[in-house]
Amino acid sequence: MTISTHIRPASPLDAARICGIYNHYVTTTTVSFEEEPVAEPEMARRIADVAAAGLPWLVLVVDGALAGYAYATKWRVRPAYRHSVESSVYLDRAFAGRGFGRMLYGALLDALRGRGLHLVIGGIALPNDASAALHEALGFRKVAHFSEVGKKFGRWLDVGYWELRLGD
Repeated sequence: MTISTHIRPASPLDAARICGIYNHYVTTTTVSFEEEPVAEPEMARRIADVAAAGLPWLVLVVDGALAGYAYATKWRVRPAYRHSVESSVYLDRAFAGRGFGRMLYGALLDALRGRGLHLVIGGIALPNDASAALHEALGFRKVAHFSEVGKKFGRWLDVGYWELRLGD
């Protein structure tokens, strides 16, 4: 059986499905440091804000179903940081472990290269072996580890940062 995949820019119309994917991570895991589910209008605003900043927000469609998304945001607000972004990728659990995350993240990195960006930073709540492995498989290297910077579900959480240099 052939699987059909397509990666396209997200639109605010994707907000409900994106909330369906993301809110699982918010409510059941420490992958996201958000503590309350995100409502559809807020997600639509986030998608629009990323687009307004001239950055990509991509969705992966597998056999007609929105299976995941990846996007980049500004790393910091001061002008000298304009060449660096922070990236995020989330997959519906039903599509995990099948190479879709790597495909989607690769497309995001290509889109960032096409915009002439210099550095991508991935922040990972730790422990998260799968995310660390994905980043490293795509060429990222770990550059920082902060201990106990967040608290969720009654426990202190660490965050690691991985970076990938895209170009000059």
